Amino acid sequence: MKIRCAITDDEPQARKGLRGYVEQIPFLELAGVCENAMDLNELLRTQEVDLLFLDIEMPYISGIDLLKSLARPPKVIFTTAFEQYALKGFELEAVDYLLKPISFERFLKAVNRARDVLSPQSSAPAADHLFIRTDDKFVRIEWADILYVEGMENYVRIHTAAGMFITHATLKSVLEHLPDPPFLQIHKSYIVNSAKITGIEGNVIELGKLQVPLSRTLRESVLERLLRDRLLKK
Repeated sequence: MKIRCAITDDEPQARKGLRGYVEQIPFLELAGVCENAMDLNELLRTQEVDLLFLDIEMPYISGIDLLKSLARPPKVIFTTAFEQYALKGFELEAVDYLLKPISFERFLKAVNRARDVLSPQSSAPAADHLFIRTDDKFVRIEWADILYVEGMENYVRIHTAAGMFITHATLKSVLEHLPDPPFLQIHKSYIVNSAKITGIEGNVIELGKLQVPLSRTLRESVLERLLRDRLLKK
C-alpha cells in the first residue's frame, strides 16, 4: 500500500531533510512540498493526500489552524521545534509529533505508525493511550495501565499500577478521551477501568487491594452496564 504524503514547512532545510527521509521509505509517495499552510490548502484542493508532515508555526496561518479548517483532513504528523504544542497535537488526534531536529530513526517510527493507522486491514484503534502534562513534562499513559481516575475540581489523579499522575484537567474532559468500554464513570469524582474490577461490595468497587466508592445513584446503571459488557464478550 502506497501512502501519498505532503510536506509543509517554511524552513528550506526542514523541507529538504523531510523530503530526503520520504525518498528512503518505499511505501511513501510524495504528492507535494509546500512552504506554508496556504500553499498546502491549494495542494489539497487538487491532490489526494493520505498523510501530512505539517509544521505548526508558519506565516499567515498555523498548521494547527489549517488542520481545524479542513472538513476531512488527512492524517497528520506534526513537525515542530516547539514542545508546548504537543498536547494540542494529540488532542487533534495526530498520528505522531516530531520535535526538530528529527532523526531518521524517529521519523521511521512515526511513518510506521501512520501505515498501521491507514492500513485497511487494521482494525485497531488509532490510539491506545493518553498524553498528559504533569509537572514540566509530557507523560504517555497506556489505557490498559489505568486503574481509575479521580477528579479534584480542576485537577485529576490518574492511578496506574506503576504510580499516580496529577494533571490539570476536568474529570469530564478525561472521560471524553477514554474508550467506552472499558472505562465508565461510577461516581461524580471517579472513573474506573472496568477490566480491572475484581469485586463489588455494597457501594464499594474493588480493584485488587484498592477500593473506590460507587455512587448510590449510579450503582444500578453501573451493574447493568458491567453485566451487559460481560454478556457481549461471551
